[in-house]
Amino acid sequence: MQQFLISMGVILLVLGLAWPWISQLPLGRLPGDIHVERENFSFHFPLMTGLVISVVLTLILWWLRK
Repeated sequence: MQQFLISMGVILLVLGLAWPWISQLPLGRLPGDIHVERENFSFHFPLMTGLVISVVLTLILWWLRK
């Protein structure tokens, strides 16, 4: 448990330091993301972004278990 918490802390630290570059990625604006705008209504469902993040996290966690 200690190793997991330390690893998560390091990952969050690296993500925080890399945020200026991460925010430039097109996550949230990928083809397949659903975005509907009407007069008084706006709806955004990041379908492809969620799938991409899920696949990446699955591969990272699978790699860390080995």
